[in-house]
Amino acid sequence: MNNVKKHFSIRNLENLSGIKAHTIRIWEKRYNLLNPERTSTNIRTYSLKSLQKLLNITLLYNNGYKISKISRIPESEIPVIVREIVAKNSEKSHAINAFKLAMINFDQNLFFNTYNSLLSERSFREIFNEVFIPLLNELGLLWQTDTISPSHEHFITHLIKQKIFIHTEKIQIIEPTKKDKVFALFLPENEIHELGLLYLNYEIVLRGYKSIYLGQSMPIDSLVDLLKYYENLHFISYFTVSPSKEGIEKYIAEFSGNLRNTSNSKLWILGHQIQHLSQKTLPGYIKTFSSIERLISSI
Repeated sequence: MNNVKKHFSIRNLENLSGIKAHTIRIWEKRYNLLNPERTSTNIRTYSLKSLQKLLNITLLYNNGYKISKISRIPESEIPVIVREIVAKNSEKSHAINAFKLAMINFDQNLFFNTYNSLLSERSFREIFNEVFIPLLNELGLLWQTDTISPSHEHFITHLIKQKIFIHTEKIQIIEPTKKDKVFALFLPENEIHELGLLYLNYEIVLRGYKSIYLGQSMPIDSLVDLLKYYENLHFISYFTVSPSKEGIEKYIAEFSGNLRNTSNSKLWILGHQIQHLSQKTLPGYIKTFSSIERLISSI
């Protein structure tokens, strides 16, 4: 349990709950909703129990409860009301909060219990798009603001990857039914952020296409090998941090030189770095997509 984060600053609470720090202080002073401890230098710190309580209060607040009413609810009753609301219409918000707590505490059991509860009511695709994608978007902010460390991010993304692998394997045993395209998914050299690419692989296989998943940090010259075996190849890549802003045009030129001179292959790209590409000068065989959903709709 040494890795469990037990104390949080008010900025941590703001980032995790979405409630502004000054609002938390008002709730604390006016309604006595939280009871922070103080360090030897008089800085507020909050316990894990306080974080859990604030996340529950946030869910009630976002579902129309006035803070003055919440302050009158006995503390032991708040989780009961939260569960009632979740049962009706707010499972998504509750699940995201539960996954955050699982991440903060490196709590694998909480992750699995929350996930299995969702899976009893929703498909894997619904869970990924409605819960995991919003969660991952929030994690980016939490990481940037030092609320979580890289170890937290790696922990939760690894568990999500496990679920993608499981669901992909279930459909990979079925022979592809569509032969007009073959997809090859890869990340460029020095790129390791593969969660989005893994999910795209699942969606492609689900649609009956053959998908060749090559994974992280693939040199361009190694991609040429696939041209010996397949025609009408559609390469898909995710440029999250690599190639860099300064190197992305050179990368496109190198890709063209190695693969387009000998084939009719195409390149589809997503990710943060595509903002540095000039759409007007891109070759016709290269398409960029602003989201996973947009790419999937083009398959």
